[in-house]
Parts: sequence; C-alpha cells; structure tokens
Amino acid sequence: MPYVVDFVNVSTVGLESSPVADALAGLRANEARYFKNKYDHVFTVVPADEAPKTLEWVHRILSEERDIVIASRPLEVTEFEVDGVRMAYVFYESGLSINVMYTLADAGKRAVGFKLSEGMDVPEELAPRFKFARQKSKLAGVIRGSFFVIKGEY
Repeated sequence: MPYVVDFVNVSTVGLESSPVADALAGLRANEARYFKNKYDHVFTVVPADEAPKTLEWVHRILSEERDIVIASRPLEVTEFEVDGVRMAYVFYESGLSINVMYTLADAGKRAVGFKLSEGMDVPEELAPRFKFARQKSKLAGVIRGSFFVIKGEY
C-alpha cells in the first residue's frame, strides 16, 4: 500500500523493524522535503515486495557496476521521473538509503547515492570501498553519504 511521506510530521510507518527507525524516518522525510521543494513532487513509497522491478533495477546496477550486494533487508522503495531524470530509492532495515539518479537523455548525469541514518554503522559491503561525508539535517540529524557514477546503460 502506498505511503505519502510526510516531512512535517515525521512517522516511522513502514520502517518500524529498523533498529534506527526514527533516524531512517527522518532521512526519508528529508528526501521527501527536497523533492517537494525542488520539483513539487509528492514522495510516495511502497513496501519493497510491492515493487520488485524497481528493487531489481537498483540491485542490478549495484551488482554490475561495483559487484555490491546489500545484506540488509529492503523495507520500502519508490520510483518516479522528474525533469527527465529517473529516480529510484530503496530504504533498508539497517538504516541505509540508496538512490539511483539516471538521466534519460544520452550523456546525462547518472549516479548511485548512499546515505546512512544516524546511529548506524557503515555496512560491511560498503566500508572498504567508499568514504562517507557528513551533512546535518533538521529532519535526519547527521547524515553520512557517498556515491559513485554509473558508467553502463540500464
């Protein structure tokens, strides 16, 4: 069932099983606020098992680009298009959020971003490969993030 993410009244709906549910909810709300303010897009998520194609697309890019398999259980996903960019997000039980930004036009920007909820450790599958920068968010506390550029076609 779709859930419209509220960034005014932050809720852990759909994320309750995460040990860092409050921080992950803040991270999800932070993304919702960004897309509402920048693109007037309503950020809506569904349980991961309701969007297998989106989940497979994100996991395929991780696997083929960097041989990464995320150990944590995916809880929620969303996929949408804004200004010619296909966006996909996966929120994991560990507190990890992965987003794929894939410009549909040739030679556009394409990248995978990782964000870690406050209070979670860097996942083992990412720790040796990425350095994480810190940023502060009113909704999410301290977010650590990293990314890589997508080279292939998906």
